[in-house]
Amino acid sequence: MPKIKTNRAAAKRFKRTGTGKFVRARAFKSHILTKKGRQRKRRLRQSTVVDAVNVSAVRRMLPYL
Repeated sequence: MPKIKTNRAAAKRFKRTGTGKFVRARAFKSHILTKKGRQRKRRLRQSTVVDAVNVSAVRRMLPYL
């Protein structure tokens, strides 16, 4: 069986937790930050777990992670 290539863009964006879940960064933190509140920007810094509907797609992109 040939090796499967890892999607390099996905490899830079997702990490695996100790329990096997995928972690991602939150969106909407790159620009136009003046109108966003302090508390909202603080929350956007924290990472979050990938939703269940997207886990299969991420797993396909990262076969060895």
